[in-house]
Amino acid sequence: MTVFFIGAGPGDPELITVKGQRLVRACPVILYAGSLVPPAVLEGHRAIQVVDTAPLTLDEIVALLEDAHARGRDVARVHSGDPSLYGAIGEQIRRLRKLGIPYEVVPGVTATAACAASLGSELTLPGISQTLILTRYATKTPMPEGEALSDLARHRATMAIHLGVRHIARIVEELRPHYGDACPVAVIYRASWPDEERVTGTLADIVEKVRATDIERTALILVGRVLGAEGFADSTLYGASKR
Repeated sequence: MTVFFIGAGPGDPELITVKGQRLVRACPVILYAGSLVPPAVLEGHRAIQVVDTAPLTLDEIVALLEDAHARGRDVARVHSGDPSLYGAIGEQIRRLRKLGIPYEVVPGVTATAACAASLGSELTLPGISQTLILTRYATKTPMPEGEALSDLARHRATMAIHLGVRHIARIVEELRPHYGDACPVAVIYRASWPDEERVTGTLADIVEKVRATDIERTALILVGRVLGAEGFADSTLYGASKR
């Protein structure tokens, strides 16, 4: 018996990996994050037990995993995006290790990748930015020393900010001294879902643009000059010098 932590991708059911889909359809037990994973991701399953874990506590989830282990049933533990990023799998894995229950992590398409695809943008461009920072905005859970938004912004790298759209005004104030008012910004709500919504602008006007919408959660903020870059240098990957 194995617990498979499966990244379901950002929302579009076709963006789950082939391996992830195969496991979802094969495992007799499915535990999924119902508030973030659309039901279409589970289509074709033959599970005898399917549980939406959104209302459950960690102890209740682990109890279900223990029960499946005792019955010799593989579990598809389905998370949104990629489970290694803000997926809260670490605390589950610690419990499984103590209980001696085997597990495996199956990666998925990240929300950041889905947002870049939606915008038709490359997040790393020669001479513009060769670094991507994935972070979140500190609210209830404080950030470790040196990882405050203002500290990361000093690099002026492309930045993907999770869990921060409700605090867009504070985020902009921390970024403006480093990126400048003209720096492009995109806020993508539920990337790859049917109701996806995009708001684009600059650090000078993005706050008002977002406030004019109903976007309050489940959105990613992308910041960086790559989003509006024109006339940048070609990469050397396909350069004539390779011949």
